[in-house]
Order: sequence, then C-alpha cells, then structure tokens
Amino acid sequence: MPIIQFESTMKKLFKVFGYVMGAIILLLACTLAFLQLGFPKVDPAEEISIDYTPDRIERGAYLANHVAVCMDCHSKRDFSQFSGPPTPGTLGAGGDRFDHKIGLPGVFYAKNITPFGIGDYTDGELFRLITTGVTNEGSPMFPLMPYSYYGKMDREDIYDIIAYVRSLPSIENDIPDSEADFPVNLILRTMPKNPELVQKPSRDDQVAYGAYMVNASGCAECHTQITPQGVINPELAFGGGRSFPFPDGSVVTSSNITPDVETGIGSWSEEDFVKRFKFYSDSGYVNPKVMPGEFNSIMPWTMYAGMKEEDLKAIYAYLTSLKPMKNEIVKFTSSSE
Repeated sequence: MPIIQFESTMKKLFKVFGYVMGAIILLLACTLAFLQLGFPKVDPAEEISIDYTPDRIERGAYLANHVAVCMDCHSKRDFSQFSGPPTPGTLGAGGDRFDHKIGLPGVFYAKNITPFGIGDYTDGELFRLITTGVTNEGSPMFPLMPYSYYGKMDREDIYDIIAYVRSLPSIENDIPDSEADFPVNLILRTMPKNPELVQKPSRDDQVAYGAYMVNASGCAECHTQITPQGVINPELAFGGGRSFPFPDGSVVTSSNITPDVETGIGSWSEEDFVKRFKFYSDSGYVNPKVMPGEFNSIMPWTMYAGMKEEDLKAIYAYLTSLKPMKNEIVKFTSSSE
C-alpha cells in the first residue's frame, strides 16, 4: 500500500475512533445528567406539623430504643461490653462508621439525629428522610439506613419517633459525609421510592401484627445474607448467615431465625423466645465485660430486652409462620483461632 494511501486510511480510522469515543463520552454525560437530575424519584416533603405530646414522645422512645432501635446505630456503642450497649451521653449523636470491612460498597456514617443534627429539617422533611431515605437537600442515603422498612410502617409511629428525637438533648457532633463507591453512587440514586405506609394491624391478629413488628425492627436486615452490592438477598430472608467482623478480627454471624427445627428456632417455644430477650432486662442481670477475642454480638440485646412481651410474642408468631430454611450457622469465630 502506498504511504500516502496508508496515511489517509489511518486518518479515517482515527476520525472514526474519535467519533466513537465522543459518542461514548456524550452517552455517559447524558446518563450522569439523567441520574443527577431525574433521581431520586420521590415526592416533595409534605407540610407536616407534629404535636410533640408526652404520649407521642413516650411511644417514640419505646420504638426508637426497643423496636426500630434507631439508637443502635445513632449512638456510640460500647463493645467492651456484651452486645455493645449505647454509651451514656451519646444517645442520638451518631458517628458509627460502616465500610468495606463489613462488605459495604463505600464508607457510610450514622448521622447525628439530636436537635443539633436535624435542626434544619422540617417535620415533613424528616418524615420523608425516615421513610424514603432522601435528605432535605435531595440526596439519597444508602439503605444501610433501613428506610425501606420504615416506609412500610404506620404514619403515626413515624410521627412518634420524630417527636422523640426532637426531644433528645442536643449533642454537638459533626459527622463526615458518607461516600459510596462507583458505580453504586449512581445506582444509589435510583433506590429511594415513595413510602408504602400501612395501618398498624390489630394486636388480635397476632401474625399480621408480628409481621408489622418484624418489619419495624428490621430483623431481616441482619438475619439475611447480602449480595455483592451490599443489599440483602430477599430469597434468603431470615435464614441468617450475614457476617460482621469486629475490629480485633473476630467475626459474628447472624442466626437463622426461620422455624427450621435443626438450624433455626423451630424447636423454641414461645416462652423460650420471650425469655431469650427478657433475660437482659432482669433486675439481677449485669452486662459482662468482653475482652478482644471473646464471644460478643452486634445484636442489641439490651435494647430489644425493653420490648413488650406481647410484641415479642407477636414476632414469634410471625417468624414461626415462615417457611423453614435449613442453614447451619457458625455464630462466632474468635480472632485467636
């Protein structure tokens, strides 16, 4: 091939390559703009003004500390004690870090939900944040914050939680911004959706009420294995097997809470189930110190211990209505092994 013809051919190839690359870049730019401008797709915050009555605050305290356990993540937990109870004086202050060490695609922080951290939120914006995961700036939160569960609760229960967190002592504690890895930071924008609020079932329908309480408690979030994207696998819900490493290298793995007789709670009676929780609220119980490498749990037993017996019985009724799933769990692996 003559040199002139070769050079002409190469110029044409480079031109075509340039067009292709330009098209790819334009497509990526359009996709980014679409995700940034078009998502998250949730309705604007409602105009809400909640009456912070003592009854609301009391009910909200019960939900936030013993059912939805908001204070589990939004306080500093003391893992030098069994099950890491909240450190006094940090209730709602946030700061817990969740990152790649526990299989998450990024670095995420629990926010300060005392008046210092949420003072610039209206009630409507806070309601939208809790039930959709969208901030007052329109940014989506990673579903480590279980807003998909809270979005399926009774509106009045969410109002109660808001009333309670508004009543907390204000704690000055600035929290870093969370950062999701690429491309999860883009996918994240498509996750929030409008809440599917429900009316709380009657306690007379124990299984239905138990299903409501299980959702509010987020039991599936820890007792289900996660996908590589860091979200739970619904096909394995409640079967346990999600692992959580401690800083010393020990690993605790969530239990199977389906009614499988051999590997789950199928051999437990209702009384066994309730006692397992209430043991930690007994007046004679002293929470033990735990040394590195010794058995510990991230399950906030001392918080769930404050749940009412009728609510625990309803949870048991719902869990035992599920399809049994066989999954043998090694609950704890010590760093010394």
